[in-house]
Amino acid sequence: MTVTYAVEQLATVTISSASVVDDMDLMSPFVWQEGDLYRIMVRGVPHPLGPHDPTGIIARGESRDGLTFVMDPGLAITPGPGMQDMGGCEDPTVLVTGHEYLVYYTGVDAPRSQGCMILAAGRDLTALVKEDLILKAPPGEGNIKEATLAQTSSGDWRLFYEYAADGASRIGMAGGPTPKGPWTVLPDPFGIRDDSWDNWHLSTGPIWQADGQDPVMFYNGATHDARWRIGWISFSPDFARVTGRGLEPLLVPPPALSREATDIAFAASTVADGNRIALYYSLEDRMLRRALVSRYGG
Repeated sequence: MTVTYAVEQLATVTISSASVVDDMDLMSPFVWQEGDLYRIMVRGVPHPLGPHDPTGIIARGESRDGLTFVMDPGLAITPGPGMQDMGGCEDPTVLVTGHEYLVYYTGVDAPRSQGCMILAAGRDLTALVKEDLILKAPPGEGNIKEATLAQTSSGDWRLFYEYAADGASRIGMAGGPTPKGPWTVLPDPFGIRDDSWDNWHLSTGPIWQADGQDPVMFYNGATHDARWRIGWISFSPDFARVTGRGLEPLLVPPPALSREATDIAFAASTVADGNRIALYYSLEDRMLRRALVSRYGG
């Protein structure tokens, strides 16, 4: 039986006032659950972005309902002191292991010319230590960013990421024995579709894994003019092949309030909501939303 995914409900995600990211544009909401508590790491960007402002800082917070988050007074990750992320910290992805938090994020260099993937880790979210530069493109070859982590059916790991090639974004994949790697670059997991809504750009989104189901990525795709939408694609449990892909976008941005707004919906994370998937994403690179997604068939 054919499997498909459908959005059943939409909701606004809010953060507490007087926080460290007040009046900033918000994006990349990575939400996860610890017991009855929802935690978030989110990228804040000064608005308007000045020539000396960081392209992002990463704040943290918590919530009881998954929609209204109270932000911590301190920041989770800030630029520097290394040159690799002096220009900004973006796109947090959190993995909770048995003894520590692993946070993959995008570091932007001081000239804002290139992004690379960095790992910060620690037993406490208030004391993360930047451990390693994970992936960096050769000079002049654009950015590596937007990490997504998943464990295969045989127990090893896959690291999905966005990279730049020939004036477009693509999705790459690396394999490793642990969630810290070491990582070996593998063939790209899938490509664009010339005759569809994802015919030019691709970027990683979160992967949902459930027992007895093929893992599914809610990925980001766009046309040449960068109108980003959210779609879905499923893989075999070993991530060796694609088993399904939605024909149309799962999420399309509503009409923008102003003509200057960015036409973009961008997926960041998933958590369970009963028998549905709570998909967290950003709109217009400035607002946070949650969609409840149901799986049909299979």
